[in-house]
Amino acid sequence: MDSPWIFTAFRAPADPDAAPEALQEIRRLRARILFDQGRRPAFRSHAGDDSGDDSGDHPDAQPQDHGAWHFAARRGRDGVHGPPLGYVRLLTPATASLYQSREFLGTARYDELLRAERLAPESVFEHSRLVVEHRARKLGLGLHLNALAVAAAHELGAAAMIGTSGTADGQDRFHARFGFHPVPGTRRYVEQYTEDVVILLHRSAEGAGEHTALVDDYRLLFRYDLLEDAGLDEVSGLLSLGAPAEPEPSFSIPVPVRGPVSGHAPPRRLTAIGPSDPHRWKPLLFQPAKHDDRVALAALLNTGAVREVADTIEAQLEELIRARDPGRTFDHEAMAAARRDQLEGGQPWDYGTWAWYPWSGRLVHVLPREEFRLVRTDRNRGKIDRPEQRRLLDKRIGVIGLSVGNSAALTLAQEGVAGAFKLADFDTLSVSNLNRLRAGLHQIGVNKAVLAARQMFEIDPYLDIEIFPGGLTEETVKEFFLGGHGPIDLLVEECDTPWVKLAAREAARDLGVPVVMDANDRGLLDVERFDREPHRPLLHGLLGALTPEDCLDLTFAERVDLILAMVDGDRISPALAASIPKIGRTLSSWPQLASGVALGGALVTEAARRILLGGPCASGRFYIDLEELIAPDRNQAPGRAPGQVPGQAPGQAPGQAPCSDQAAVSLPSAP
Repeated sequence: MDSPWIFTAFRAPADPDAAPEALQEIRRLRARILFDQGRRPAFRSHAGDDSGDDSGDHPDAQPQDHGAWHFAARRGRDGVHGPPLGYVRLLTPATASLYQSREFLGTARYDELLRAERLAPESVFEHSRLVVEHRARKLGLGLHLNALAVAAAHELGAAAMIGTSGTADGQDRFHARFGFHPVPGTRRYVEQYTEDVVILLHRSAEGAGEHTALVDDYRLLFRYDLLEDAGLDEVSGLLSLGAPAEPEPSFSIPVPVRGPVSGHAPPRRLTAIGPSDPHRWKPLLFQPAKHDDRVALAALLNTGAVREVADTIEAQLEELIRARDPGRTFDHEAMAAARRDQLEGGQPWDYGTWAWYPWSGRLVHVLPREEFRLVRTDRNRGKIDRPEQRRLLDKRIGVIGLSVGNSAALTLAQEGVAGAFKLADFDTLSVSNLNRLRAGLHQIGVNKAVLAARQMFEIDPYLDIEIFPGGLTEETVKEFFLGGHGPIDLLVEECDTPWVKLAAREAARDLGVPVVMDANDRGLLDVERFDREPHRPLLHGLLGALTPEDCLDLTFAERVDLILAMVDGDRISPALAASIPKIGRTLSSWPQLASGVALGGALVTEAARRILLGGPCASGRFYIDLEELIAPDRNQAPGRAPGQVPGQAPGQAPGQAPCSDQAAVSLPSAP
């Protein structure tokens, strides 16, 4: 994280008479910001006048402070810390009786809410009192403070977070970006705050909305700097979920606290990683040349979570040097000098990026982004030259359906056809998927969009990937095509849900987005150039005027019939035609093979590359049928007559063994 903020944290004593000076400083900060130059008069003492003057004392001595976690942020560099500019509070279930949300709702209604949400009281934390100085708001401090509080709750084992939020300045919408949702029927005007207040609820299992990756970063900081460096290990930290221990821990630790990682020193402590988190799919990237990243990387290496360190930066530097000057011959000394020039006096350990893959426990050292991509796609040159590579990396591709679509997504990433992706699939990996989907048994139960994102990031950690683990729905269609990090330039559609197939194409046609599909039978590649033909009928008009709404609530048989119409049932392979009546009887689902899926990934990638580069690729359907292409009569080997089977002598009858010193043996002819 490249952050200018210095965070401090302490957990206040439960005894109201033992409030440390740090807490008094925080209370004054909160009250002054909440007073807001007279907007909320309740946060000013009698000192001062009624003109809105900001002078005088500003009290905010809440009982909720005692036993709570307090996080403050300051600006500072080189050990010099300024005054606090922002603050947020986190209450644990140990002081649940004091929760502000309980006070707002009343005990009976608060308990009723938890029962309705099926939440155990001992797993619900309270988030409150997020305040930021005006001059720090424009610098995004509120975002980082909120992420830290959410990260702390997740690390301490919260199943959910609850809290009150104002609405006048869009605070509730700000929290929604972290996965907080308003509880219906709880909004009301509160005189003290001079605005409507609403109860918000957040479930940890759902991540942290659009800021999940940022919260993941701060989980490391909280656990291994703010918590561990204060003398609280994981177990004692989690004790905060129950009754507070005596004496109550109280501390203030400035962050960063660790020294820089430099030189060639390898990490000294590598232990087994803990249980895999099925929701984590994005690597954390550290650039040791940046001070804060160096600190965070040092903290990570001390966690014991790193199972394997892959540092091949010297070999990567050599590849980079040779790729830039392929005609030059380097001896040992010349290569060493070229490496030193590339490092510009720095140490190899500090160069480039360290990518942390939390799902595997691997920490991998890679070249900086542009240099890494230059080397990784160097062997594409001659077929995809560098200007074309750069054009492709500016593109964004959406992939719906990550079973068959997994091969397409990975091949697109490998070939560098797009630098950004959106992946949508609601399903999880099962054992039967392993006949065609490149994955391992340890990944059973992982969402297919998560799985594909992980695999793609392991090819290129610099990719821009967004996932939709709920699949494509009416609520997410617009976000998938236009939202997030930007609109998609091409759609790869590989799902087997009729509604999605039509709804996605309707949206693509409206937005002028080309669609490519591999039907996974007879090498059928389907291309719809809505970017050139805005009025083109969906699926080449095979379904007539059918709409997505017509595809809802279909029986299994109706769904099969509709999919057959989409792929032109009269042209499917004999093997698939014979299998369809058996589905649901002697066959559990559609038959598919890894070879067909791999071919589909190649076909989709070829079509996508042509479309995105403006090459020849028209709308239509194209068959690359391997059964036909590898038939004996297609033999093109030199010196053999057309149709000659390998090993068969010229003029020899089909099915007859070649002549030899032994007697010829007649074999039965194929029917």
